[in-house]
Amino acid sequence: MRLEEIINQHREALNDTDMLIYKYIVQHRADVRHISIHELAKHCAVSSTTIVRFAQKLGFDGFGDLKAVLKMEEGAKSYYSEDVLEDLRSFYAQTTERVLKRNFDSASRLVHEADRVFIFASGYVQSNVAQELKRLFFYDNVLIYEISGTEEFASISQSLTADDLFIFVSLSGETPTVVDFARRLRLLDVPFISITKLHDNTLASLSTVNLYVSPARFQLYDEDDERTAFQSMLPYFMLVEVWYVKYRMYLQGKGE
Repeated sequence: MRLEEIINQHREALNDTDMLIYKYIVQHRADVRHISIHELAKHCAVSSTTIVRFAQKLGFDGFGDLKAVLKMEEGAKSYYSEDVLEDLRSFYAQTTERVLKRNFDSASRLVHEADRVFIFASGYVQSNVAQELKRLFFYDNVLIYEISGTEEFASISQSLTADDLFIFVSLSGETPTVVDFARRLRLLDVPFISITKLHDNTLASLSTVNLYVSPARFQLYDEDDERTAFQSMLPYFMLVEVWYVKYRMYLQGKGE
C-alpha cells in the first residue's frame, strides 16, 4: 500500500503538524527514503518524538517502518523515451498486475447490499468511465443511476438513506462540487465509493471505500515539449472491468 493510501485512511486522526510532516515527505520522497529520523525532524522543525508519533498514527511501529514503505514504492510514472510503444507495453503490464491483485470485496459488498446505486462523474473522461461501469453491472441487473448536476443531487438527497450507495468518479478528488456532495453524504450516513487518481485527496479521505488508479504521462516527441505529452486513462477502464469480474466472483463465493 502506498503512503497516499495510508494517509487517506488515517486523515481524520492527523493534525496540522502531521500534515506538515507528510507534505515534506511527499515533496522530498527520494531523500526521506535515506535520511535519519533526526534529519527529518530538523527539516520539519519538530522533535524526533513528533515524527515517531506521526508514524504511529499511520499504523507503523516507528519511523523505520514508514521509511521501508517509501523504499518499496515505485516512483511516479513519467515516460520520456523514443520507444513509446515499449513504454506503453510495460505500463499496461504493470497496471494489469496491480489491478488484478486488488481486493474489491468491500466495494462489491456495498453494491450488492444497496437498494439503489447512484453515480456522479466530474468530467468527460470520468463520464465515460461511469458509462462503462453502468454497462457492466447492468449484466447483473444492477441499475446505476447517473446524477448530472447540483439540482439533481439536491432532489435525490432528500430521499437517500443508509441503504443507498453513491459512486464518484474523479481525477483529482478535489473538485468542489464532488467534495461538497461527499460531505453531505457523510452527514446523511450514506455510504459512497470513490474512484480517484492515487494521491492524497479530500474525496478519498471522506469515502467509505476508495479505489485508486495510477495514470501515466507519455511524451511522444521532444521531452521538453509538454504540449505533446498525454496521460493514459486506461487504468480507469481496466479497474472497473476487473471490479465487475471480481463482483461476479464475490457473488459466487456467497452462493448467489
